[in-house]
Amino acid sequence: MAKIAVIGAGTMGHALALVFAIGGHRVRLTDSFAPTLARAPALMEAARKTLNAAGETDLTTEGLAAAVTCHADLAETVADAEWIIEAIIEQPEAKRVLFEALDAVAPMGAVIASNTSYLDPFPLIPARRQGHAMILHWYTPPYLVDLVDVVPGPDCDPALIQQACAMIAAMGKQPVVLRKFLPGYIANRIQSAISAEVFHLLEEDVASPEEIDAAIVHGLALRLPILGHLAKADFTGLELARDALRNQMVPPAPRRDHSTPLDARLAEGRSGVRAGGGWYDWSAHTPEEWFQDRDARLLALKRALREIGTLAGPRTGETT
Repeated sequence: MAKIAVIGAGTMGHALALVFAIGGHRVRLTDSFAPTLARAPALMEAARKTLNAAGETDLTTEGLAAAVTCHADLAETVADAEWIIEAIIEQPEAKRVLFEALDAVAPMGAVIASNTSYLDPFPLIPARRQGHAMILHWYTPPYLVDLVDVVPGPDCDPALIQQACAMIAAMGKQPVVLRKFLPGYIANRIQSAISAEVFHLLEEDVASPEEIDAAIVHGLALRLPILGHLAKADFTGLELARDALRNQMVPPAPRRDHSTPLDARLAEGRSGVRAGGGWYDWSAHTPEEWFQDRDARLLALKRALREIGTLAGPRTGETT
């Protein structure tokens, strides 16, 4: 059991606190914005209920309250922390100010782990903390999505990376270690390439949003949970991959700084599930009901994948 401090109680922070609590750790949670911190316990409890109903955890309401405590004061939050998880907004200056504040109050042996998605946090961290600095990047919702990107800082002790991976794996998550920082890591960069092609198809009016999603769900995505991409290429034969590169059978979509169909939806106020509509009409249920439905479906898929197993990835695959 480790002593964890989570800085930032928003979308990712409160969910990370829940993940560590389920993993048997003690967590102190803080946020500089009092209303955000005040909302965190109810959000964690709602997610805990969903996980309990699916048999993913036996953590009780009382157990969660004992495992995660909320604190308004930063120094109190990190007083005896072994791992400090930074999960604040993606603004360099805000992170720099936080890291300087942490340098003044955090134990010298504490690991500082940023959850940043695209920013390089290491130049923002004080020099004397570099030996204990790393990235632990989670995906939303982290209590369902198992991937965790692990990136050592330039001077990070390799033994700490091993400890981080062991802790993540012990919580049933999948650590993936990158040899160096790269904005977006692996999954987000691949997702960005997919997004570029999807918005190109929409811009060219090739197909409707529903048809594009159907192609992804029933074609592309069907094989990905079992094979990933490179193992799938092995089954297809690497000659095809070589020929596709040589012949540019599918040229990459042009990068765009905007999307006309996307801009039109936003102009209509259709910003997604929380607004009752985006590419799809979500008005039939409340946002909370849709998120619960999403979580239930993801949990069912995870259970099926645990039973089926995979042929790719660090857990079962071998590279040569």
